[in-house]
Amino acid sequence: MAQAQTSTAPPPASAAGRENAAETLVQAFVDHGFTHFTGVPCSLLKGVFRVLESGAGPAEGVTYLPAPREDSALGVAAGLSAAGARPAVLMQNSGLGYSLNVLTSLNLIYDLHVPLIVSWRGHDGNDAVEHDIIGRELLNLLDVFGLRHTVFDPNEPHASVERCLAAAEDGRATPVLIVKEGI
Repeated sequence: MAQAQTSTAPPPASAAGRENAAETLVQAFVDHGFTHFTGVPCSLLKGVFRVLESGAGPAEGVTYLPAPREDSALGVAAGLSAAGARPAVLMQNSGLGYSLNVLTSLNLIYDLHVPLIVSWRGHDGNDAVEHDIIGRELLNLLDVFGLRHTVFDPNEPHASVERCLAAAEDGRATPVLIVKEGI
């Protein structure tokens, strides 16, 4: 079973720092050959979505496909991966819970391991009540399904992506980058 790979994140960065972290996160995936992003927006990932929607800077030449639901995003990413593209999926942790059937019955059993960028709503108990349980249990849930995870450090965005992707270099695991604070 995969073990958690976590780092302790320093205090939240400024608005400019968060935007830079979002750009650097996208650039780090692009540097690793990722060509497509799909997902469902979340306020903690709004900077990343802003970068992808702009089509400029690190997102130039990258295809962003908005998804109506997280399971749809996983299905699109699985198809892209099977066709030889390099996709990544963005979602909040409640969407991960919603997507477990697709993840386990398609992505994992057919070795279509696409990285997931998952916001960690409710991790500190100071979020909307509907995020309390999934927030508290996210790491346990990832461990149960063998999803290798790394907590994103906004002060070291490139290194965070590197650690996340390195955890699945063997191509036999789905890496998850967990974003605790808004970027």
